[in-house]
Amino acid sequence: MITARIGWIGTGLMGSRMAANLLRAGFAVTVWNRTREKVQPLLDHGASWAASPAELAAGSEVLMTSLTDGPAVGDVLMRHGVAAALRRGSLMIDLSSIAPAFAREHARLLGGQGVAHLDAPVSGGTKGAAAASLAIMVGGAAGDVERAKPILSVLGRPTHVGPSGAGQIAKLANQVIVGITLGAVAEALTLAARAGADPAAVRTALSGGFADSRILQEHGARMLAGDFTPGGTVKNQIKDLITAIALADESHLDLPLLHATRAQFQAIADTLGDQLDHSAIFKLLMEQPADSA
Repeated sequence: MITARIGWIGTGLMGSRMAANLLRAGFAVTVWNRTREKVQPLLDHGASWAASPAELAAGSEVLMTSLTDGPAVGDVLMRHGVAAALRRGSLMIDLSSIAPAFAREHARLLGGQGVAHLDAPVSGGTKGAAAASLAIMVGGAAGDVERAKPILSVLGRPTHVGPSGAGQIAKLANQVIVGITLGAVAEALTLAARAGADPAAVRTALSGGFADSRILQEHGARMLAGDFTPGGTVKNQIKDLITAIALADESHLDLPLLHATRAQFQAIADTLGDQLDHSAIFKLLMEQPADSA
């Protein structure tokens, strides 16, 4: 069981909330960010500060990262000296959503120097991060997953899905479902509104039936309220869908719904910007001229 020093890199919308939960659970957490002011709330709640990523890694038994993409994780590991600074026997848990190939390469790199690696992307958005109810998909060796469970269980529900890279594969599957379902819910509510029904009442009527889903309940409510404050951004949705398409191509799969959904989210980015919540697919549809179909 791991009870010891955690180093944390990546304090964006998701990372800051996850790190705060570890602090509340009593873990010793050291953080690094390019701008100290950005992590001041964590410092105020008991986190320690490291002057550099390498310094943080050298003092950590567990390094946790929550970064934008594979190149960002690789940059921290290599250019910022984290890989060289991690001690033999330590563990890296990467919560970032990146391509499986990046995760496997990072595991290979660190394994060569006696450092264990888990790819453990999460799903649940900022709400799930704050509530410590994230779905956590973990790839890596079973023994390392067991070592990490006392930490990951503070953040949500970890599930071991296979060897290195499998966590990222599971997250891509998750993002395919999320993206396509967001599109389905947005189109259904737009249809209801444009055809003359009360979309809020339609959403209520569908609750409990075969069309019900967490996305209908949570994102459907956001759509109808016009609340597109980012929990999961359009930008990140596009990034993950592009990665999923690349994985499908590698696997010799043609997934037409995935391609159509990626195009729809790109249309949101081109028209409304990529920093809105991914539920803004409804906003895009509702703002189309009535005769555009």
